[in-house]
Parts: sequence; C-alpha cells; structure tokens
Amino acid sequence: MRLALISDIHGNLPALEAVVADLVRQRVDRVLCLGDHLSGPLLPLETARYLMARQAEGWLLLAGNHERQILEWTPARGGASDGFARARLGEPELAWLHTLRPVHEFSPELLLCHGTPRSDNEFFLESVRHTELLLARPDEIAERCAGHTHAVIAGGHSHVPRALRLANGQLLVNPGSVGLQAYIDSEPEFCTMQLGTVEAQYAVLERTPAGWHCEHHHVGYDFEAMAALAERNGQPLWAPWLRRGFVVA
Repeated sequence: MRLALISDIHGNLPALEAVVADLVRQRVDRVLCLGDHLSGPLLPLETARYLMARQAEGWLLLAGNHERQILEWTPARGGASDGFARARLGEPELAWLHTLRPVHEFSPELLLCHGTPRSDNEFFLESVRHTELLLARPDEIAERCAGHTHAVIAGGHSHVPRALRLANGQLLVNPGSVGLQAYIDSEPEFCTMQLGTVEAQYAVLERTPAGWHCEHHHVGYDFEAMAALAERNGQPLWAPWLRRGFVVA
C-alpha cells in the first residue's frame, strides 16, 4: 500500500496542483490530506472547491486548526488569514468544513491527525525554543502521543517535513506543507518557521514486507504568482514566505 500524505495547503492551489501532477508518477493508492487547507490571502474558494471534488473521488481530508478558526471567526477575535478565507467561502464550502474532523484512524496501524492526537493546535515533532521552531526532545514527543500504539502516526501543522522513530519503534511523519514554507505565528506562543525553500512538500508512506517506510518529495510551482497575489490581497508579509521560504525578505 502506498499512501500520499499532504498537509497545510493554505489556499495555494497552484502548489497543490503541482503536487497532484507529481503524484501520478508515484502510483499511490490513496491521498490523505491532514488539514489547514484554505486559510491565507491566496485562493481559498478555488482550493475548497478543488478539494471537495477530490474528496468525492476518494481523498481523505482532515480539519486543521485553521478550519476550526475559519468557522469560529469573528471580527473581534479572528485572524486576518482566516477572515480572508471566511469572507470568500459560501454556504456549501462552510458546510463542508463542518464535516471535517481533526483526527482519523485510517487503520489499526495508521493514525492521522493535524497537530497531535490530542490537539489541532499543538506541534507534534517540534517545540518552540527562543521563538524558533526546533526538533522536540524524545520525551516531549512521546508524551504527545501517549496512549496511541499505532505503528505510524502522521500529522502536519508545523510545516516542517520530518520522519522519525521513537524508541518503541513507532514511525512519526510530517509531510511538510504544500503551500507555505515559512511563517510567523503567535498561537499558542510566538514562533518563526522557515525552510529556506519555495517548493511544495509532500510525502509518500508505504507499507512494505519490512514495515512502514516514508519518502519526502518536493515540487516546484509558480510561487511568484502566489506571492504577488498575497500582496494584492493586502498581506505583503506573506510575500517573502512564498518567494524565498524565509520570514523576511
């Protein structure tokens, strides 16, 4: 079995389309999408409609923290990226978001989540240290998946592509972000993340006779068009994130 893991599209439809084109050569059996599909100053409506059509074809889609935040958004306590997406979605798209869940047991061996199994807004494989998002300690990671004995746990949220094994043999996977390779965040605490690349990220998870194996992939797309779109849509802070994969120009 070969499974594509994608996450954190953030309304970047051209990046998603580039990943889907690349998946043709991967010969995957299923596409699993781990949330944060729409939030951001790019193409939330178009991305929602694209994903709704793909879900009808068999894709499995989870909710991320930004799906929840879009649905909960108000002018008094909502973020600009979630508000931008919310304003452009219609009733069909909002109703669809309500159907998505943040955790899904794909099989007895594979658990899917957005952040961690217990929270859609918690980093799984990273911790914030001096405002930077860095690899978490083994004990921190083990505590976040305590009680879950699946051979593989896959999550997104941090946008950092990783695959690591715990001492008990569990494989933990983050496919990285399709749509955004750097950001500044303030919740649950202030941090910066920057990969220094502009390419869309995804992973392929394969069940082999020797066990589960993960491969990370990266794909080019027209990032300049998306950076310019973010600027036109009033969020120039996103431009260097998209153009360079760094938090500053």
